[in-house]
Amino acid sequence: MLSILIPTYNYNIVALVSEIHQQISTTNTPFEIICLDDASTLFAAENQTITQFSNTNYEILSNNVGRSKIRNLLAQKAKYDWLLYLDADVIPKDADFIKRYLPFLNDEIKIVNGGLEYQTEKPEKDKLLRWYYGKEREALSAEKREKSSYISFLTLNFLIHKSLFKQINFNEDIPNMRHEDTLFSYHLMQLQIPIKHINNPIYHLGLDTFEHAMRKEHESLFALKNLLEQHLIEWDYIKISRVFRLLQQLCLVQVVAFFHDKTRVFFLKNLASHQPSLFIFDIYRLGYLCKLYSSN
Repeated sequence: MLSILIPTYNYNIVALVSEIHQQISTTNTPFEIICLDDASTLFAAENQTITQFSNTNYEILSNNVGRSKIRNLLAQKAKYDWLLYLDADVIPKDADFIKRYLPFLNDEIKIVNGGLEYQTEKPEKDKLLRWYYGKEREALSAEKREKSSYISFLTLNFLIHKSLFKQINFNEDIPNMRHEDTLFSYHLMQLQIPIKHINNPIYHLGLDTFEHAMRKEHESLFALKNLLEQHLIEWDYIKISRVFRLLQQLCLVQVVAFFHDKTRVFFLKNLASHQPSLFIFDIYRLGYLCKLYSSN
């Protein structure tokens, strides 16, 4: 009745699978846990041990296929009608995580988002930017997520009926550089599929170092530029693209790109500090997006 689907890449998923398996085994729900490894070079031996659990499968792909395709492959392999997607670098906040999803398996609601939280302990300095950003911008209550139902949807913890997933899927044609969840949620909005937001969070454990976080952010902005230029999402769907569009209309893109070049070092110094400013992060991101366009 429930297929729990976990894509992974170079991450140890033993603790996650052990916890999920223990939780669902206390219910009477028929289940399977499918873990697809996107051609990792790390943790393969450790992750292979999860096959000792009942109804659990771990498979390593021969080639790296990316975040979109691996999620589609998981859905194709699933034998049950309800799919619970979890990212590899998460862990349920409490022992009732699976039970809170079960009432929705026979409901008319076709997609449910559980949300996420970040642990309260501050990480080391090199991971503070990602921690602050996650706590302020991603770790939202169900009530806050409902106010911006689609754009607040994240794909690291959600339940979806297979029939709906087949209508949408993840777009495999976009570059493997983030924003696959943005495009997924945009398609939900276009189809007017309501998202049920509930307070059933996981902890997001995989905090990136500053260098890794900034590299991902640069990739994300490049991917956003591609989505906009390919007309895959509208300019007003995301706040940063709305602001950028206004700058375009005011002929200020080149000015902001110039400002980005002059302030980049200063901004990065702040973002790598003990107290990174999310306002400066937003200005940096907007400047980098303008820089991408002005370099065309």
